[in-house]
Amino acid sequence: MAGRFDPLTRTTIRGGRTDIPNVAAAPPGAPGVGRERAWTPEAPVALGLTLGPLRRGPGDPTFRTTPDGAVWLGVRTPAGPATLRVTLADRTVTGTAWGPGTEWALENLPALLGADDDPTAFTPRHRLVHASHRRRPGLRLTRTGLVLQSLIPTVLEQKVTTDEAYRAWRRLVRQYGERAPGPHPDLYVMPDPRTWAMIPSWDWHKAGVDAKRSATIVRAARVAPRMEEAAAMDLPAAVARLEAVPGIGPWTSAETLQRSNGAADAVTTGDLHLPGTIGYALTGDRDADDAVMLDLLAPYADQGTGQRHRAARLILLAGRTPPRRAPRMPRGDIGRL
Repeated sequence: MAGRFDPLTRTTIRGGRTDIPNVAAAPPGAPGVGRERAWTPEAPVALGLTLGPLRRGPGDPTFRTTPDGAVWLGVRTPAGPATLRVTLADRTVTGTAWGPGTEWALENLPALLGADDDPTAFTPRHRLVHASHRRRPGLRLTRTGLVLQSLIPTVLEQKVTTDEAYRAWRRLVRQYGERAPGPHPDLYVMPDPRTWAMIPSWDWHKAGVDAKRSATIVRAARVAPRMEEAAAMDLPAAVARLEAVPGIGPWTSAETLQRSNGAADAVTTGDLHLPGTIGYALTGDRDADDAVMLDLLAPYADQGTGQRHRAARLILLAGRTPPRRAPRMPRGDIGRL
């Protein structure tokens, strides 16, 4: 049956799957002095599936996993930089935090792990979606409450391959960000808005970021407080707030709000591969466009507040993708010009 297995493919990774060691009893604390908070969710939570969308490539300097089953996040909170270490043992989530943003990070730990998400509102309408949903009871939609932290790497992913975008994110965060507080030796926090706005043009170029994307990031950074307000808005208002910035369109706003707001109905349109992947998975139509994709996802639009993003994630996680018809798009690097 389609989706019977769960291969770790590029599509499943995009669906939000991140492999985290399954440790039955992770250590209760991390090295160093940090504040802890324990939280027991009402339903099972899978750390890899829930936090996976926050990872921007295997070398993301703001997202690390360790063999003890922990996820380490470097976050720039409204109170300042923070390191958050998250572990799961016996259905209890333990968060350990360091840095000026410790209190904010621990207060928002449940939302980060999907406490604001309501998976019971979702009813599968396709056999493949039903199978994928049944195999992943721990899937929750994260809500970071941090707009710029999701917006900036999403802008970097506009119109380029993921490898190019991940490379740019790694380079800029390491060069202009700061080491995250706490004991992790290789964890970073992204730059603050002022620093993003002050990056010179030649460093954008060296990172492989063209003028259009860099200008969009600078514009968003200059109105960072207004951008962050979108985290507390409903979906239509949040979309309008983000798309008021030139260079931010439906694709970017959806990909951002899926993470910052936990928006279950923020379906991604304007994507090069997503319509064909969903079309092929559900009907065998690898040439589906946005209109066809939205028609296929329409049964999930009327479930409470809408569940089209959750349905799309479950389809991606099923791993049923069309066979390649052409070589992979070559990786570009304008930084070498």
